[in-house]
Amino acid sequence: MEYPYEVPRPEKQFAAVFDTNKCIACQTCTVACKNTWTAGRGQEYMFWNNVETKPFGSYPLAWDFKLLQKIGGGSWRGNVYTGKTIFEKAREEGHENAVGIFPELEDWAYPNIGEDEIFGGEVEQGMHINSLPHMMWFYYLARICNHCTYPGCASRCPRKAIYKRQEDGIVLIDQKRCHGYKQCNEGCPYKKAMFNAHTGRSEKCLGCYPKVEKGLTTQCMEACIGKIRMQGWLNTPENAEEDNPLDYLVHVRKLALPLYPQFGTEPNIYYIPPINVPVPFLKQMFGPRVEKAVLNYREALRHDKVLQGLITLFGSSPQIISRFKMNNDKTYGYNDKGTQVATVPIQEPKHIRKPFDKNLEVYRTDIT
Repeated sequence: MEYPYEVPRPEKQFAAVFDTNKCIACQTCTVACKNTWTAGRGQEYMFWNNVETKPFGSYPLAWDFKLLQKIGGGSWRGNVYTGKTIFEKAREEGHENAVGIFPELEDWAYPNIGEDEIFGGEVEQGMHINSLPHMMWFYYLARICNHCTYPGCASRCPRKAIYKRQEDGIVLIDQKRCHGYKQCNEGCPYKKAMFNAHTGRSEKCLGCYPKVEKGLTTQCMEACIGKIRMQGWLNTPENAEEDNPLDYLVHVRKLALPLYPQFGTEPNIYYIPPINVPVPFLKQMFGPRVEKAVLNYREALRHDKVLQGLITLFGSSPQIISRFKMNNDKTYGYNDKGTQVATVPIQEPKHIRKPFDKNLEVYRTDIT
C-alpha cells in the first residue's frame, strides 16, 4: 500500500482497546463527549463518539456498507489482504488520493437506528440459547476517531489543514487553514470528520488532547460505565513491549483487532471482538484473525492470570496506564512517570454474612 504523503511515525501513538463483550450501550461515553465538545451551533448532529448496534445500526446511515461496496468488498488470502484499499482504489480510478463516500444530510439524522435490533429471527418465550455463536444476535460497537497512522481525511485535504501530532499521533484539523471544502468528510472511511455549517469548517474528535497532555484519559474513556476501554500508547509490532497493556493485547496475544483493516488507514482504535457473533460477519469487520482472537478470549481468559488481570484493569484509573504488572493475584497499573495509579484484584473478595442480623432483627435474602 502506498500513501499519498510521507507520514513519519509519531514519537508515541495514541491508541485504545475496546472490549465489545462488555459494552451495554448506555451511551454515557456519547453524552460525555457531546457535552464537552459538540454542544455548539452547527454541531447539533455531531456525535464524535457514538455507539452502534450491529448488524443494523450505522451512523451515518450505511457508512461501512457503502464504502465496502465501493472498494469491491475486499478479499483475503490467508492473513494477507489482496483487495483494494481506499488509496489503491483511488489510484486505479485515476482521481482523488482516497476514494470515499459523502453522506447526505439526512444520513446523519438517525444516530440510534437499528438499536437493539436482533439478527436471526425472533426470540420466543422460554427459548434457551446455550451455544456460541448465538442463533440470534446483535452487539454494540462504540466508535471514535481512529487517529489513523495513514489518515484518509488528511490525504484528501487540499489545504493540508489536517495534521498528525508528532508527540502523540492525535489527528487534528487546523481551523485557521480549513476552508470547508468537505474533502475530509468524504475521505475519512469511518466518517469521523464532520462539517459545521455554522462556521463553514470541518471538525472532528480531538482525542481530548488537553487531557492527554496531562496524562489523563479522554472523556469517553473516563466516563465508560462498563469499563470496556483501555487507553494508552501503541508501539509497532517489532517494538512491542509485554508490560505495555496495549502492546500485550494487540501484538503479543493478538486479542484486539482493528476495525475494517481493508480500508488501509491503519486505525489505532482496536476491538476485542464479540464472542456471540458468527465468524463470517466478524471477518468482514475485523479481518481473518478474528476467529483465533475470539477463541483466545473464550478459552484463555478462563485460566490465563495475566489476561484476566489486564482485562480487570480496564477503566480502573482516570490516568493513562502505560505499564502493568501482576503480583499476588493483583494487577498494578503505572503511568508514564512510573507512578502506580491503579490496583485491581483479579477476583473481587467475597464476604459471607450471617442470614439473620441480630442487631436489626431481620433475615437477609442476599448474604454475599
